[in-house]
Amino acid sequence: MFGGIVMNHSIRTKLSRAITNLALQLPSYTSERRLAEQTCLTLLHSCNTLTNLIQIHTIILKLGLHNNPLVLTKFASTSSDLNAIHYASSFLFSPSNNNNNLLLYDAFLFNTVIRAYAQTAGSKFKALEFYKTMFSYGVLPNKFTYPFVLKACAGIGDLNLGEMVHGSLVKFGFDDDRHVQNTMIHMYCCCGEGVEFARKVFDESPKMDSVTWSAMIGGYARLGRSMEAVGLFREMQVKGVVSDDVTIVCVLSACTDLGALELGKWLESYLERKKIPKSVELCNALIDMFAKCGDVDKALELFRQMSFRTIVSWTSVIVGLAMHGRGLEAVSLFDMMIEQRVAPDDVAFIGVLSACSHSGLVNKGHYYFNSMEKNFSIVPKIEHYGCMVDLLSRAGLVKEALEFVQKMPINPNQIIWRSIITACHARGEFKLGESISKKLIRSEPMQESNYVLLSNIYAKLLRWEKKTKVREMMDLKGMKKIPGSTMIELNNEMYEFVAGDKSHNQSKQIYEMMDEMGREIKRAGYVPTTSQVLLDIDEEDKEDALYRHSEKIAIAFSLLNTPPGTPIRLVKNLRVCEDCHSATKFISKVYNREIVVRDRNRFHHFKNGVCSCKDFW
Repeated sequence: MFGGIVMNHSIRTKLSRAITNLALQLPSYTSERRLAEQTCLTLLHSCNTLTNLIQIHTIILKLGLHNNPLVLTKFASTSSDLNAIHYASSFLFSPSNNNNNLLLYDAFLFNTVIRAYAQTAGSKFKALEFYKTMFSYGVLPNKFTYPFVLKACAGIGDLNLGEMVHGSLVKFGFDDDRHVQNTMIHMYCCCGEGVEFARKVFDESPKMDSVTWSAMIGGYARLGRSMEAVGLFREMQVKGVVSDDVTIVCVLSACTDLGALELGKWLESYLERKKIPKSVELCNALIDMFAKCGDVDKALELFRQMSFRTIVSWTSVIVGLAMHGRGLEAVSLFDMMIEQRVAPDDVAFIGVLSACSHSGLVNKGHYYFNSMEKNFSIVPKIEHYGCMVDLLSRAGLVKEALEFVQKMPINPNQIIWRSIITACHARGEFKLGESISKKLIRSEPMQESNYVLLSNIYAKLLRWEKKTKVREMMDLKGMKKIPGSTMIELNNEMYEFVAGDKSHNQSKQIYEMMDEMGREIKRAGYVPTTSQVLLDIDEEDKEDALYRHSEKIAIAFSLLNTPPGTPIRLVKNLRVCEDCHSATKFISKVYNREIVVRDRNRFHHFKNGVCSCKDFW
């Protein structure tokens, strides 16, 4: 039970006996014992290995300090620093140590142990066990207890558990403590559906500081609710609350998700104006934001300015170059990292393999994949095998990709099979794609993308009856195809369009611009790729369906609302279709605009009728 304390007769007797024993011991508490105590505290302060800790444990027992609250608390704290709290708690709470000595245990000691377990991977539940043990020892929690307990709940991610602790801290009157409130916001944001509870705590907080705002903004950002994260940050600025580096890292993460480059640039200038020191973590977040929001050259510039770089710094810029199709630069930077004796990790290899994939560097990809285990003792994971399959598939080597999968020492996951199906679709290997799609549906009957892949193959083969049956199966199972959507940042606002969208108040002008775009690019040589329309309708209707794709609507909106020559930056939730890819090349030439599109897989830089991907997409 998390609530009040039930103190039975046995505990009251132990407490009385402990008080009597303490009174008898006081006269003998000599300067020698104080010296022994100080010696142990000094040894614990300088202790940096588990071996030393065990030796100090022996000294504590020899000096008879196993009943000294100050020494025990310091022992627990040092054990926590050495990731040895399990060892400490077996000593601190052993029957021989606590028998008749309940007064040894106070809130400070319990807080130290709870904090240690809350910070130890896989031990969050133990933190809650010791929280309950406090009550059985007759120790009341204080305002410092609950942040540790709430952090343990956050690590577990159980909303019901979090609500129980919330009820307990309200009962003890700590719900108005700012630090407790901040940790409670973080806890609820980590508990799945608890973000609305977090917002309620946030809105009702009488005393907010930058940590309060960071907790809520960070929660939104981690949950992918980036628009809300950015909106709350803007509210924070209006209220005049000064942001710290933690808040900025959270908002940069939201900018990265949204592709909000202009806001990201403003944040960088904000750091300069407020003279906020650029920590390595902050620099890494800036590099990641610029790279994933379309300005990889700025990301490179920041990277080169860093006096100290971590593996995250290198990986962020390598992945950024890969997404922009600048594979040769990415692999060159990877090689430079090795030369500078920065050991690559498994994430760095995902980055360099992805760079090879997006730039068609098949031989380089094989070289880096083979070097993982041979040169760096890194056993390839499923993600690395996935990169290799993607590399071979994008290069049109479908049969080689299939052979590679069949020789893998681990079972391929569904993502790998979908990569091969997509390659089959692109390269006309429809029979193979159909066979693999059917196997996927049998193994994952509730995964809608498997049905969509099979449906698309039937549409390519003009088997409309089979395609209709697949769609009917999806309807029976309550599945819906994820609708395509495109986001654009304009005048510090984010706008989102879906296919056929007419919700914007400029819809009439947008569709008139789309008609104009269609006429102009056709005059320039554009031919609609009607095979991309997976519907059994006539060619004219297929062309009309293509014109209504979300990225074309977003481009028309931007042409209407930005000065001539201004770059257009879009973020698409799905892969850019073949027709939109072709149309955007023509639009960039006809309207003299650089158009940067980030889709689910990579960046496409359209300029003067050419795309940076060189059709490796």
